[in-house]
Amino acid sequence: MVFIIALIFSFLVTTIVTFISISLIKKVGLLDDPNRHKHPGVIHSKPIPRGGGIPLFIGVFITGILLLPLTKIVIALFVASLIALIVGVIDDKYDISPYARFITNIVVSGIVVGSGISIPFITNPFGGVIFLDIIKIPLDFFGLHQVFVLSDILAMLWIVWVMNMLNWSKGVDGQMPGIVAISAVIIGVLSLRFSPLDQTNTTTATLSFIIAGASMGFLIFNFYPAKIFPGYGATAIYLLLSAASILSGAKLATAILVMGVPMTDGIFTIIRRLLAGRSPFWHDKKHLHHLLLSLGMGQRRIALFYWIVSGILGALALVLSSKAKLFAIIMLLILVGGTLLFLHRALKNTYDKNSI
Repeated sequence: MVFIIALIFSFLVTTIVTFISISLIKKVGLLDDPNRHKHPGVIHSKPIPRGGGIPLFIGVFITGILLLPLTKIVIALFVASLIALIVGVIDDKYDISPYARFITNIVVSGIVVGSGISIPFITNPFGGVIFLDIIKIPLDFFGLHQVFVLSDILAMLWIVWVMNMLNWSKGVDGQMPGIVAISAVIIGVLSLRFSPLDQTNTTTATLSFIIAGASMGFLIFNFYPAKIFPGYGATAIYLLLSAASILSGAKLATAILVMGVPMTDGIFTIIRRLLAGRSPFWHDKKHLHHLLLSLGMGQRRIALFYWIVSGILGALALVLSSKAKLFAIIMLLILVGGTLLFLHRALKNTYDKNSI
């Protein structure tokens, strides 16, 4: 029952706060003006409020304070996400260096991992588990701690990756909050399936449904035509989602599968930019949603496409075995990666004409 309450309350709070925030954000000039913001991925034609991460965070924070136990991990999560929000809002206003944003990602992921969130093992799809907490280093910093090298590094990489990958997945109106809401629900259900009486799993499930509710509340105002954009401040929510996916029994294959399309697009983007001799941090207009726009698909259809695929993959992830998930992920990489490669080659002439 608490999980339904978490989702509904978070939805209502975020809906109300977003409605109020739109006019306030306009007054402070936190706008995405296409005439001033020269991001290559801009597809809107008039100024839109850009600080959607603020109401998203407020919705999650207020609900979390009321429904989550204030453990060391929960406090660390909110502190780290608040830092991500502040830096994100500064970027929404001033467009700071992507390298400064990346350093912030590392710092906040370090705070999360330092609170005790790590990946001690991963399930071997061919049987058994692979333990990652074998190598450990004692650290005397505000008390004696154990640093699990592989576990902590993998957890930090995962958090940073999810923050950036989901940030790339907000190219069309409604795309990102829908993906986050579906992913959060799947992770919440997953948490309840593994030791539902365990306090950690209960906390993780509650946090997941809080994130889902906040994303749905924000989606009302972000679906095409958007009245507000998430902005980079929304990385605060991506951080919480990545942490929840770790806490849900370290079943990362489920999270990888439900976020499979934006994840494959992110991998393809990094490889494509590196092969072109460009920094993976600098933007372009060649993500999958941009390609679909070039083919004539509208923003609503593209957002629905992402939601439907994420929902189907998430449902499959809940019923597939570890081995089946591995094969599903490989097939997804081949299908989506192949589609991206085909579309890039097919639309190459369009890019060349636009660059003249």
